Amino acid sequence: MGLGGGAMSGIARVLKARGVDVDGCDTKDSKRLAALRAFGVEVYIGHDPSHLGGVDQLIISTAIPSSNKELVAARSAGIPVLTRAEALVELTDGYRTIAVTGAHGKTTTTSMVTVALQACGADPSFAIGSELFASGANAHHGSGDWWVVEADESDGTFLKLNPEVGIVTNVEADHLDHWQTFDALKLAYREFVSGLAKRGGLLVACQDDAESADLATFARSLGMRVITYGESEVADVVISDIKSGLPGWSATLRSKIAGCANLKVSVGVAGKHNLLNAVAALVAVSEQGFEMGPIVNALAEFQGTRRRLEYRGRARGVRVFDDYAHHPTEIAATLRAARDVVGEGRLVVAFQAHHFYRTAMYLREFGEALGLADEVVVLEVFAPGETPIPGVSGTTLAAGVPLPKDQVVFEPSWSKVPHHLASRARSGDVVMTLGAGDIGLMCDDILIELGAGK
Repeated sequence: MGLGGGAMSGIARVLKARGVDVDGCDTKDSKRLAALRAFGVEVYIGHDPSHLGGVDQLIISTAIPSSNKELVAARSAGIPVLTRAEALVELTDGYRTIAVTGAHGKTTTTSMVTVALQACGADPSFAIGSELFASGANAHHGSGDWWVVEADESDGTFLKLNPEVGIVTNVEADHLDHWQTFDALKLAYREFVSGLAKRGGLLVACQDDAESADLATFARSLGMRVITYGESEVADVVISDIKSGLPGWSATLRSKIAGCANLKVSVGVAGKHNLLNAVAALVAVSEQGFEMGPIVNALAEFQGTRRRLEYRGRARGVRVFDDYAHHPTEIAATLRAARDVVGEGRLVVAFQAHHFYRTAMYLREFGEALGLADEVVVLEVFAPGETPIPGVSGTTLAAGVPLPKDQVVFEPSWSKVPHHLASRARSGDVVMTLGAGDIGLMCDDILIELGAGK
C-alpha cells in the first residue's frame, strides 16, 4: 500500500525481480506506477479490502494511517503487516549493505554509490528514492553481494537497517513531526552510529557540517573506523582547488588514504553540494577495495536522478527544470547550482512548501533561500490532513522573500501558476519548480504556456 512512493515502488520492484507475486495500490496513477505495470506488478488505484484476496503479507508505506479500511481489514484477517523499514531489513538480509542517510543529499549520494559500484562490476542491489536517469529505475535486484539503500531518517527507518558502511551527509533539524525535538533526532543518529560500531562498520561523514562532524567525533570515541570529507583542512579527505562549470564541478582531493593523494575528481551534475556527495560516494566505495579509476569515471559521467535539477524541456528560449528541494538548505543549494546552468539569464521559481510545522520553523530561512532567485511565485503550503498553524501560509512565506514586491507573488490557484511563470520569463531564463509535493506535474503546463509545440 502506497505503491507509488519512492521507497515502496523500489521494494515492489526488487520483490518482483526475486520471483515474488506482487501487487499494490495507491490513491492516484503515476508514471512510476505505469513503469511497475510494465514490470509485471498488478496495480490498483484506490484502497479497498477486496485487494487482499490471496495475500500472504502486506507491506505499508508511512503515509498509510492506522484507520485505513484496507489496513484494518488486513489486520482483522490476520495478514502479517510489515512497514517499509521492516521490508527493507528483510530484503537486505545476508548482503553487505551501504546505507546513506542525512538531512539532504541522500538520494543523489545513494545513486552515486550505486553507479560507482556498477562501474566496478559489482552489480549491487539498490533502493533509491528517485529514478536514475541512466537506467530509468529506482531499484534493482542485483547479482552481487552489495546492497545500497537510501536510509531515511524521517521515520526512523535508518535505525532498523544493519549496514557495514554508513554515510552521513549532514544532520539538520527536520521531520520534527516524528522526532518532536532536534535533540531526539541527534540521539537517533548516535544510535545509528552505535549500531554501525557494534558491527565493526565504517562511517563516512561530512566534516563541513557541524553536526555531522560531531557525530564523527562520537563515532571515534566508540573506537570505530571513521573517514571524514570536506573543504575543512581537518577532514580526512580534503576537497581543494574547487572549480565550478558545466556539466558539473571539479576538485582535487588531498588525503593519506590510498588513491586520494592529489586525486582529480569531477561530477557530471551541477552544484557544489553534488561534488561533496560524489566524494562521499568515492570514499565509501574505494574503501571496500574497489579500484579508484572506474569510480572516478562513473562519477564524472553521473547523469543524476529524477526531480533533482531535472531538465523538463525548452520553449521560447526558456529552459524548464524541476527539483524536489523543500528545505531552505536544499533550496539554497539548488538555486546556487542553477546559477551554473542559467549563465547570464534569470531564475524564475515557483515554490510549494511542504508541511505547516516545517514552514513555521524555517519561515525566515525559506524567504532568504528563495531570495537567491530573480522572480518567485509562492503557492499555498502543501499539508494534506494537517491542522493549519495560525500565521503560517503561502502569504506569509511570500512576504518574507527579500526581493522587490513586483518580483514576488503569492498565487493560491494551482492552475494560474504556469501562466505567472511564463509571463515573467524571457529568453535565456530558467524556470524552476521546487517542492516535495506534486508541483513538478505543472512543468508540462508551463511549457505549453511558453508556447511549446507551436
